[in-house]
Amino acid sequence: MQTVENARPLEVLLVEDNIGDVDLVWSYLRKSNAAVSMSVARDGHQAISVLRNRREHGPLPDIVLLDLNLPKLGGIDVLRVVKEDSLLRRIPVIVLTSSSTSEEIGRVYEMGANCCLTKSIDLTGFRQVMQSIEQFWFHAVCLPTNLHESERDQGVAFPTSAG
Repeated sequence: MQTVENARPLEVLLVEDNIGDVDLVWSYLRKSNAAVSMSVARDGHQAISVLRNRREHGPLPDIVLLDLNLPKLGGIDVLRVVKEDSLLRRIPVIVLTSSSTSEEIGRVYEMGANCCLTKSIDLTGFRQVMQSIEQFWFHAVCLPTNLHESERDQGVAFPTSAG
């Protein structure tokens, strides 16, 4: 299993407004072999607020699971804010979308997403997507360890608004 320093659980920030999808992700992660601590932001503004707070006080998430279709501030805008910040850009962002147009997929990669996965509308497909995330992102890759305070202090100031 992929672990980070001191064998602490992976910090996952799920940015998702659909409570059913939140429940499915949490249910899958609880039953998985991964040691995970999950926080949820229900819209784009809340995601930025969580990241701003964690940027200043820690710990930063190890991975962000980001839905594109969010209320208040869309996922593309959240992705832009994350990838424009010198400290936050190190966090892998996995985009989850119900749309799979080549235009949208191209745009999220241009914005710096680390991967883009299509959400399945059926439970079997959803489990397969979550298994893929777990196997690759939680076990196979080497994630940046959570950053220390001195590294947080060297980053660019977090913007107060996304637009």
